[in-house]
Amino acid sequence: MKQMFDLTGKVAIVTGGNGGIGLGMARGLASAGALVVVAGRNATKSAAAVKDLATAGAKADHIEVDVCDEASVRALVATAADRHGRLDILVNNAGINVRKPPHEMTLAEWRRVIDTNLTSAFLCSHAAYPHMKKAGGGKIINIGSMMSIFGASFTPAYAASKGGLVQFTKVCATAWARDNIQVNAVLPGWIDTDLTIRARQEVSGLHERVLARTPAGRWGTPDDHAGIAVFLGSRASDFVTGTAIPVDGGFSVQG
Repeated sequence: MKQMFDLTGKVAIVTGGNGGIGLGMARGLASAGALVVVAGRNATKSAAAVKDLATAGAKADHIEVDVCDEASVRALVATAADRHGRLDILVNNAGINVRKPPHEMTLAEWRRVIDTNLTSAFLCSHAAYPHMKKAGGGKIINIGSMMSIFGASFTPAYAASKGGLVQFTKVCATAWARDNIQVNAVLPGWIDTDLTIRARQEVSGLHERVLARTPAGRWGTPDDHAGIAVFLGSRASDFVTGTAIPVDGGFSVQG
């Protein structure tokens, strides 16, 4: 059974892997034996994340990238594959939010959120596909949200991007199944990250409402996503594709 979850010799790219949920997933993949490439715009923060992983005995690297720029994304994937000889796992985690009701959001803000959260997943997956196909298979993990299935008045672009990401996941899963590439989405609940710290500051009563609705009785942590990353990145999920799996302490099933 241990062999099914063993990622020794595998190479994973995690966009936005230098903090929050991305770093939690990177830790999980690394603990299972994968070499993790942390991809982000902030090179200093990415270097710190690599140091964090290395301190735990993991193999890690970092590459600077602008996930909204096609040339930058292609350079990321090519560099990672050239340096480490292969690409087996891609985690599309990069994301931002602008908390405004739809009537207050500008077109520039809308496009920035959509491009960062959704278009980036297309660009990264598009660039990774030939490498995975050549290797005989691969795993793509897209990070959605509770906003993939719920609405909130202050998340017009964010919710649209995360809902779109689930549909994009299903499309890629069906298109690439013949190439032995499994594509799945993870839907985090309310997780204690820099993004949600700002949400709690900006949305009155949010903290209390989340605790009241979550059966687990707490906010999630980035490391709560380590296990799902290993499962979806390993042989254990070879017949799982096109899914959207909540990691939310029961938030989405609470009546």
